[in-house]
Amino acid sequence: LGRALVVKQLEMLPVEAVARGYLTGSGLIDYQQTGAVCGIALPSGLVEASRFDEPLFTPATKADLGEHDVNITFDDVVELIGAERADELRRLTLQTYIEGAEHALSKGIIVADTKFEFGVDVNGLLTLADEVFTPDSSRYWNADDYVEGQVQNSFDKQFVRNWLTGPDSGWDRHGDQPPPPLPPAIAEATRARYIEAYERISGLRFDDWIGGTA
Repeated sequence: LGRALVVKQLEMLPVEAVARGYLTGSGLIDYQQTGAVCGIALPSGLVEASRFDEPLFTPATKADLGEHDVNITFDDVVELIGAERADELRRLTLQTYIEGAEHALSKGIIVADTKFEFGVDVNGLLTLADEVFTPDSSRYWNADDYVEGQVQNSFDKQFVRNWLTGPDSGWDRHGDQPPPPLPPAIAEATRARYIEAYERISGLRFDDWIGGTA
């Protein structure tokens, strides 16, 4: 079948289903400001990259193109989709994250957090859709380099974010100008990180994939 896909029409839920195993990103900002993440109270003294005792379900709104998603509470999700569906969404999100994170860790990669999207099919079945455990929707860290309290080496789009928000890009993220084109060196380094994550997690060579030369 090569690159063929089997597709199903779904009515997508208006919620980003985020699972977090570690404190970082917007979760860290939320924690520093409120002592909680998406309304979930956390112990004091946590720092960048602290590991949670249990993964958290930290949903977010689906923002319009060009806007940022906004973290919301579980009660907000209940208001949006109802209590029964919200419970199911939380359960499937955490179950999927735990299984994927355990597999990745066996390959030396930490899945710090990830985002899923779910939709409902014509039979009312809640179904995982869109991208799953990609470097665009997940934070991948090198387990061998993990040190709590500092920013981690990553295999995801955070590398691009760091360049865009750093001094080398010359871009003001709070201004009205679009971000600059990525320099070839940044694009190639990002590509190399994505390929390494793919090969380590899958156990396959990227060049052997039918689309690997694209």
